[in-house]
Parts: sequence; C-alpha cells; structure tokens
Amino acid sequence: MSRPFDDPNVERAFSAFPDQVKNGLLHLRALIFDVAAQTEGVGRLEETLKWGQPAYLTPETKSGTTIRLGCLKAGGFAIYVHCQTSVVSEFQALFPNDFHYEGNRAIHFATAVDLPVEKLELFIARALTYHRR
Repeated sequence: MSRPFDDPNVERAFSAFPDQVKNGLLHLRALIFDVAAQTEGVGRLEETLKWGQPAYLTPETKSGTTIRLGCLKAGGFAIYVHCQTSVVSEFQALFPNDFHYEGNRAIHFATAVDLPVEKLELFIARALTYHRR
C-alpha cells in the first residue's frame, strides 16, 4: 500500500496532514495509483501539488480529469475532481446515499469511516478516463 513519493513537496504535504486523516488520505493515494495501473489507456500518473493539495494527472494520455486529495476544515478528508466535470454527479446518481457529496466537486469522508474500496475504485477510474468518454 505504501508507494514512495517522487516529489518531496508532495511528501511534505502528506506529512503535514493531521494524524487522524493521514491514513485515509494515504489509502486514497494508493487506490489512485492502483486503479491507474489497472485501467487501460490511463498511462503514467503525475503526482504533484495543486492549490497546495496532492493532485494526480494523466499527462501522457490526457485521459482523465485531475484528482486532488485534501483535509476538511470541519474534520475529515475529501477526494476532489474538477467541478465542471460530471464525475461526481454521475457517481451520485449511482450511489445517492452512500457518500457525503460536496456539489459537483468532492466526496467527503469522516476520519473513522472505512473507505468503500470497490465503489471508490469505480469513482477513480471514471475520473482517470473522463476525457475518453
């Protein structure tokens, strides 16, 4: 589950997250890399910072929209996509009551909640292939 960081700035960003959300964010990070590796046409992922948050891009294939990970001010953490995509709204149509959504841009998680891995893999795959549809 632990993948080394290529960018020391991203590693510092993860180190700065509060302990109560860090494991959840690291789990999401691992899922993003796993799904990218298993999804045809995604290609290499670039891990960088956007707005100070870890961000995941598909620079070679340009198959996906950017995914970001972040900490919530009110507690918990989130996975974000660009708000002008339909990724969150389509996912919400599939799973209307399974997640806490923030408009068209994010899914929120409480610190103590186990992540629903299979559903999140679908969300991540849809984000990483958004421009191929």
